[in-house]
Amino acid sequence: KVRLLPAGKKWSRRSCDADINLKGMQTFFHEGICPIRDIISRVGDKWSLLILYVLNASAEPLRFSELEKSIPDISSRVLSSCLRTLEADDLISRKVYPVVPPKVEYSLTETSLSLVPHLQALTGWAIEHFDHVIEHRAKYNKKKR
Repeated sequence: KVRLLPAGKKWSRRSCDADINLKGMQTFFHEGICPIRDIISRVGDKWSLLILYVLNASAEPLRFSELEKSIPDISSRVLSSCLRTLEADDLISRKVYPVVPPKVEYSLTETSLSLVPHLQALTGWAIEHFDHVIEHRAKYNKKKR
């Protein structure tokens, strides 16, 4: 069941989540949070998937500076923020060694390892279709002018 909202009414979590029930699917409303939007918004930002991709590509845990070098156009502040978010969601593990200077390593968790096949599929798709999407975007933007 999909209910359209009256004209002028904006979509909200309640209006979207409570009214979608296609072919026996459970609604996406779960204690006030939509699991699809919540999780995708946490890992689907500009940097988080790339951080997970880099950590997966590494044979061993990476230090903050190694992550910075692997993703040269990310600022230290943004990298730090993304790492905290990923750690809060149990997608990366942060191991602090009691040495001077401080040594901190980041690695994937069991939870994020279950995400890796999907991450690889998505990044593979992006690489395969990149040229087509960029070309189509340029044509679209040219038509809009």
